[in-house]
Amino acid sequence: MSAVEPQAQAAMRTPLIALLGNPNCGKTALFNRLTGARQKVANYAGVTIERKEGSFVSPAGRAFRVLDLPGAYSLSATTPDEAITRDVVAGLRPGEQKPDAIVCVVNATNLRLNLRLVLEVKRLGLPMVLALNMVDVAKKRGISIDTARLAQELDMPVVETVAVQSGGEKALLGALDAMPDYGDVSALPLSAIDAVTVEETQREVRRILEACASHAHDTGNLTEQIDHVVLHPVVGPLILAALMFLVFQAVFSWAAVPMEMIAAAVASVGAWVGEHMAQGLLRSLLVDGVFSGVGSVLVFLPQILILFFFILVLEDCGYLPRAAFLLDRLMGGVGLSGRAFIPLLSSFACAIPGIMAARTIQNPRDRLVTIMIAPLMTCSARLPVYALIIAAFIPNREVGGLVSLQGLVLFILYFAGIASAMAVAWIFKRTMGATRHQPLMLELPSYHWPHLHNLMLGLWERARIFITRVGTIILTLMVLLWFLSSFPGAPEGALHPPIYYSVAGILGRALAVLFAPIGFTWQICIALVPGMAAREVAVGALGTVYALSAKGDELASALTPLIAHSWTLPTALSLLAWYVFAPQCMSTLSVVKRETNSVRWPLIMAAYMFALAYAASFITYRVALATLGG
Repeated sequence: MSAVEPQAQAAMRTPLIALLGNPNCGKTALFNRLTGARQKVANYAGVTIERKEGSFVSPAGRAFRVLDLPGAYSLSATTPDEAITRDVVAGLRPGEQKPDAIVCVVNATNLRLNLRLVLEVKRLGLPMVLALNMVDVAKKRGISIDTARLAQELDMPVVETVAVQSGGEKALLGALDAMPDYGDVSALPLSAIDAVTVEETQREVRRILEACASHAHDTGNLTEQIDHVVLHPVVGPLILAALMFLVFQAVFSWAAVPMEMIAAAVASVGAWVGEHMAQGLLRSLLVDGVFSGVGSVLVFLPQILILFFFILVLEDCGYLPRAAFLLDRLMGGVGLSGRAFIPLLSSFACAIPGIMAARTIQNPRDRLVTIMIAPLMTCSARLPVYALIIAAFIPNREVGGLVSLQGLVLFILYFAGIASAMAVAWIFKRTMGATRHQPLMLELPSYHWPHLHNLMLGLWERARIFITRVGTIILTLMVLLWFLSSFPGAPEGALHPPIYYSVAGILGRALAVLFAPIGFTWQICIALVPGMAAREVAVGALGTVYALSAKGDELASALTPLIAHSWTLPTALSLLAWYVFAPQCMSTLSVVKRETNSVRWPLIMAAYMFALAYAASFITYRVALATLGG
């Protein structure tokens, strides 16, 4: 090998390909198909907008890096997401490598909307490939597209892709290999886009479609026929309510058996460890701290997965944008756009991605209000608390022979969170200055069967996140809580369990003075403190507290019968009301600070949610006492 060759190899760099396209065009599915597991997720410098980058090797052996840009309808940015996409494509972000080539991904069934962005990017003079995605759906609908003519009209390579099918990316890989050079090409100034009006661009789109595409045999009426029912002003909301109701029924009905299996397995391991270890601090840490605390949370994994199974199915089949459309009028009544539905729905998983998703809302005031109410959506971290209390105090029987009473109570709790979010939004909008309701402009994708690969990937990601939290944050807090609950220990002649005299016990009894008017015991008060780090930690904390409070042969792992015996029904109802509005975990408040670039809004959020939680618990507890007695 000559001395020149290593220098030449060192000068070579891996080309960066940017994937660009409208929302719902299959761009991210194509990114996943290209990169597989070779991808990393971070944030763009200075903002919390997600940056997904991966790598792959083409059939010809060429290495590529690929960047999945946020979805955009135009380079004339109206949202933070579109601004990031515009700046990356134009090479305007300091410290960010400029893309060597752009792959514009378009939905073959909706070229009229998608081609505007393609023409705008083309005016920047960058190397481009057009990926005509979802061609299988277009062909089934009878939409005919002359790919060769389209490539001629656009003056760029055009390939057909099916991102959801194995091998559906092969044509794109061939086009990338065929591109002769990935040299340093700078984009023309953005003024090249502004020089052409939107009307001129749309006229060019219509001309290209007349030359290259035929909808004469379009049989896409099935989606339209379904939408006649699903989007009906009366039937549509009833279908949405019925779907949500069935989801919450399934959370309890389907999860019963796997939950019992997990609970039995954790209890068996804990009992085995307890039998085979000598009395001492290590045994207490493992049995009372780890198995009673962490095991109390892990048992709710089936319910969380069932909830997300339904959410992912509804998202993948194309129903969720319809739900946003149906709720636009309701949200307009409180001053929000239907576009806020997707961030609020994301908050059912966790408030953090919901808050981050709010940046797709164009109006800054609407975006801020959506951020402020997102934590009122019932996130998955609340589910273990709800499930524990419902199982302990609500009878497992059917109402009218059809509906599970426990599922009905869970549905009411979720509905209470939604109703309170709408009420708070109404107050915020009038406090911050109401603006005229903006009509919702939303692309409705065609219906299709959910893809099993995407569904399994989503469920695995949710399970991984939950188990990681159990094994890291929750485990750490449970060990810390065990330590605070075990020392300094009980004095001679003590009348109470040792935890009563511990640091945690002293803190719990001090907080009980504040929370006595709403019926909370000192054990509940102890659990509320670590619950500020992550809500589901409260269940593990209760498991640890009651395990250390147990006497004789009481089973520490049987948390449900323990609280059913220790609490009154008014106290249980009060705690349920508290968790509808419970002040946010620290990580959520941190994200609010980053998204709003202010300390003011997370402080306001924590304050108003604490006030709402206390007021709701106080009213619930007092009404329950008056009605049911203590």
